[in-house]
Amino acid sequence: MRKSGTGATSGEDDTIYEAGARIAVLLPLPLAGPYDYKVPDGLTVARGDIVAVPLGTRVATGVVWGSAIGDVDDKKLRDIIGPKDAPPVGEPLIDLVDWVSAYTLYPAGAVLRMVISVPAALELPKQVTLYKLSDNQTDVRMTPPRERICAFLESALPMPASDIAREAGCGTSVVKGLVDLGVLAAVSASAEPDWPVPDPERSGFALSDDQAAAAQDLGNKVGNGFGVTLLDGVPGSGKTEVYFEAMAKALAMGKQVLVMLPEIALGAQWFQRFEDRFGAPPAVWHSELTQARRRDTWRAVASGKARVVVGARSSLFLPFPELGLIVVDEEHDSSFKQEDGVMYHARDMAVVRSRLEDTPLILVSATPSLETVINVRRDRYDEVNLPARHGGQDMADTHVVDMRSAGPARGRWLSPELAEAMTETFESGDQAMLFLNRRGYAPLTLCRTCGHRMQCPRCSAWLVEHRLLGRLQCHHCGFATKPPEICPSCEDTESMVPCGPGVERLAEEVQLLFPDIRTLVATSDTVRGPKQAAELVRIIEDKEVDLIIGSQIVAKGYHFPSLTLVGVVDADLGLSGGEFRAAEKTFQLLFQVAGRAGRGDRPGRVILQSYMPEHAVIKSMVAQDRDAFIDAESQARTDAIMPPFGRLAALIVSGRDEALVDQAANALGRTAPRLDDLHVLGPAPAAMALLRGRHRRRLLLRTTRDKSVQRIMHDWIKRSPIPKKVRVQVDIDPVSFF
Repeated sequence: MRKSGTGATSGEDDTIYEAGARIAVLLPLPLAGPYDYKVPDGLTVARGDIVAVPLGTRVATGVVWGSAIGDVDDKKLRDIIGPKDAPPVGEPLIDLVDWVSAYTLYPAGAVLRMVISVPAALELPKQVTLYKLSDNQTDVRMTPPRERICAFLESALPMPASDIAREAGCGTSVVKGLVDLGVLAAVSASAEPDWPVPDPERSGFALSDDQAAAAQDLGNKVGNGFGVTLLDGVPGSGKTEVYFEAMAKALAMGKQVLVMLPEIALGAQWFQRFEDRFGAPPAVWHSELTQARRRDTWRAVASGKARVVVGARSSLFLPFPELGLIVVDEEHDSSFKQEDGVMYHARDMAVVRSRLEDTPLILVSATPSLETVINVRRDRYDEVNLPARHGGQDMADTHVVDMRSAGPARGRWLSPELAEAMTETFESGDQAMLFLNRRGYAPLTLCRTCGHRMQCPRCSAWLVEHRLLGRLQCHHCGFATKPPEICPSCEDTESMVPCGPGVERLAEEVQLLFPDIRTLVATSDTVRGPKQAAELVRIIEDKEVDLIIGSQIVAKGYHFPSLTLVGVVDADLGLSGGEFRAAEKTFQLLFQVAGRAGRGDRPGRVILQSYMPEHAVIKSMVAQDRDAFIDAESQARTDAIMPPFGRLAALIVSGRDEALVDQAANALGRTAPRLDDLHVLGPAPAAMALLRGRHRRRLLLRTTRDKSVQRIMHDWIKRSPIPKKVRVQVDIDPVSFF
């Protein structure tokens, strides 16, 4: 608590508010703006302080946002209650909240909720009782357990009774008895855990000349203000080890580092590399942490104890006081776009936070997004290249199987060519991977008598059969039911059949073709967190399996030296649906998957099963010509005025009452802006017209880059009558169109 005073301060720091000052407090709620309060006698607060305030009949937590701007009479203003026991929110983070709010058109309070996302972290941690040898030893009868306790504590730090008892090999009653006799003294300490400190001076990895030059280039960016650099390297080129050296420089300068990964819970190999390089684990931030761990991590970041944080997209809003470097690994990954709540792209907002913090940002990818590539070509971003694999290995040869003429027999999914390549791989003692981006056994179950399809009752989606679990499941809302024995429509028996393959069905076929090989199925159904991911890596590295059948979670980042063959079962899967980024996303996925093959001392090969071998994506993969694909995709986007050469913004209208949703969507259609070089598509049912019981309609605005999309969208919504039971979400720069 700051010292009290009278009136408001003046002079160099005009963000200090003394007793009687009128202040604006932003609450982590989706409200129109801050609420005005008054500083009571005995308190002084500053912009960024986290404070408790009265809100109606309850107490709420907010952040001092600045001076009050309302005209409420002083007598009607309520006093703040007082500051919380947490470090203040720094100026760059305050500016980030305002910037994200203005860009996404979501209330600043909704953005602030991502900053103070752990209410328990705003309270002082509980005190715990520790024990040590007392200064005034008394003559007591010493038993062997008592002697062991005293001998242990002579060279140990104070610790809880249970830990002392465990180390001394006795019960806690012996410890408490020594306390009663005055041999041990109790001391109070904070329950906050100690955080390991990464050592930047620890010997790093042996880098090649190209890697060392790249590391030097990145290191030169650290400490020299804001700038964005793309680290572009083929799979297996050692990008991680290279940017570790930039992190080491930031740590040596006393700065904190943030690394964002798209699937933090599956980064087992990354974490091992980090510990090998720095001798300590980083702090971790993702949705699977316990609330207690989230509390401790938030406070450790805010206090500066956590020097390196590895997190998912929400880690961007952690309160770093000494942020010196941000790294976004796999920057092209679409999961960096937040689709619920505030719709923001973590990669793009990382650029904003780096600028506000005046610190460098490193974007890392083997398949950078077209947006990033264009920014490099326009000299907005710098670029560091790693064009070759570490150790001199070549990229795997890629071959396509035309499934129209060389496909498998009816009811089978593996072509004869792919099956033969798998046989050769297993006979040589190497490992193979089959990639199919479909979980479960089959994506659709239908009745062969009447054609009835099993659909989710809450979503516009087919139920996916998961035979290992014995259920049909919706991958959007989680609804699950047992496979029916009779058709729900025509009531015919034994007529329900699975259609199409999932990874479980591939495993079934592999068992028929190769009954003696050891197979592992790796999907988000079987690998649910860090521990299971680490065990997956161990099993593959120790060659306890011969074949990995996986979905997207095995597509990138992993290094398996004995893996020499990758077979992509349905290479065309992502090319359907009409999304303008479909080709780019498919190329990125296939390129990343292909990059798993041949990373050891044996050459690799990739076999793509395709019904469209003439497609530009497939041809670019076979030719291993990424630049040609980027050039063609850039031209197509330019002609269509699509990002990054145009601007998009979407409105998603949803609600439980379909008639009200249509009413609101039609109203938005009637009031749509009409300007030159601007087109509004819709309203139309969303691809997922029903999601979790809510009916959905979409409108899409497309315009040139010189238009202020935010102003246009704000004015559009403002003049449109929206029923109270209907929700309208704004999505600036949409990534998903479902």
